[in-house]
Amino acid sequence: MDRPLGSYFKWPVIVTIVGLMLSAWLGWLHSGNWSGVFSFLVIGAILAALEIALSFDNAVVNANRLETMSEVWRRRFLTWGILIAVFGMRIVFPLAVVSVAAWIGPIEALKLAIAQPADYARIMDEAHLSISAFGGTFLMMVALTYFVDEAKDVHWFSWLEARLSDCGAIRGFETALVLSVVAGFAVLLPEGAKTQFAFGALFGLLTFSLVDVVGHLLDNAARDTAKIGAQGGLGAFLYLEVIDASFSFDGVIGAFALTTNLFLIAVGLGIGAMYVRSFTIMIVERQTLAQFRYLEHGAFYSVFFLSLALFAQSLFHVPEPVTGLLGIFLIAAALVSSHHYRKAAPGAAGH
Repeated sequence: MDRPLGSYFKWPVIVTIVGLMLSAWLGWLHSGNWSGVFSFLVIGAILAALEIALSFDNAVVNANRLETMSEVWRRRFLTWGILIAVFGMRIVFPLAVVSVAAWIGPIEALKLAIAQPADYARIMDEAHLSISAFGGTFLMMVALTYFVDEAKDVHWFSWLEARLSDCGAIRGFETALVLSVVAGFAVLLPEGAKTQFAFGALFGLLTFSLVDVVGHLLDNAARDTAKIGAQGGLGAFLYLEVIDASFSFDGVIGAFALTTNLFLIAVGLGIGAMYVRSFTIMIVERQTLAQFRYLEHGAFYSVFFLSLALFAQSLFHVPEPVTGLLGIFLIAAALVSSHHYRKAAPGAAGH
């Protein structure tokens, strides 16, 4: 019997309440007055709402890979993975960026975030070009790998997806397409920014290739040694962690437009990470991907447009609500199309 829908969101709601209380407490520590408390509470709520809006496509992509993972690694991702997502991406990642950009140690970066948040935010902003190029490249490879696949025979927009599927026979097609997009954006950048953008993009492509290769090696080794329960899924685990990081780039960077307080950002975005986990569990347990024929398509289209938004961030500011609302629209449209398909062909939705 299916769990009640509300049971999936019990912990996210609890974390939301605790997180908003922490936001208010941080406001009191920062300002010592009720105006500061209210300001931090509102910013924390906005950050959480933005991250939740950006979570739907992330959850569908996670569920797509989790369905192929062993039960052991599935549980590990849903426990350890969420801790890595909250503490690694939302706290350690910004500190690491500042450490590398400013050539200081992580402890010094933490002290800078506490004592001089404006300088901390400035350093993060200066690293924004490389981060956008890295995240955009990685996510575009994720999206195109889904569509440029000879074995893919279910198409939402057949006129486009059938042609992309046929291109799966062309070795390196998606890589060439991504590099063409990168080159197109690089041409529009000022002379001094081209190298930084290109380096970030190449590093994103290298990371995707390495994660893909390592994942295949680990999972093949697991099958060869009949230890799938112990090792199978490690490659997928690493893949999902990098995807989560890439999904979070725009949220982490965009959060600095609202506040320079690292801990308030971590609280607000951490709330959203809990909803990613709950959406993912719900999709896997309820077999939503099998019931809604085009849901994956909507999610991967959303990933593709998010990658374009990250690239566009190198030229101008793209408001985070725009990418969030676009993702929600695409997934909602995919759900509606799936519903129409089920009505037209009863019993065929799972095939």
